[in-house]
Amino acid sequence: MQRFLNVALAAIALIFVLGLFSAARAGQKGSETKGRHFFRETCRQCHTKGAAGGEVTPLNKTMAQWREYFAKGTHNHGKEPLSQYLPADQLLDASTFLIQHAADSPQPETCGK
Repeated sequence: MQRFLNVALAAIALIFVLGLFSAARAGQKGSETKGRHFFRETCRQCHTKGAAGGEVTPLNKTMAQWREYFAKGTHNHGKEPLSQYLPADQLLDASTFLIQHAADSPQPETCGK
């Protein structure tokens, strides 16, 4: 019985710690400057006018649409994970850039030349 209680307490502690980690991560804000850089370096290869992925800039979506896109975590119409292109910290930065400069944001912009 004591062993069962120890395992149960350890499981509850683990769930609590993971919950705190998830909440902290959800509250993080990425860097717009770094996000612009990662977008230009990684995404623009395929997402410029006339390229295979079509032109994509922050103006292509509203802030809510960009949030939804990054919440899904998929790319290429859901066929591949976004993490295939950028690690989690860089995705956070790229999403911050795209959301903060979306079509309906206070500072809409393209990603520049």
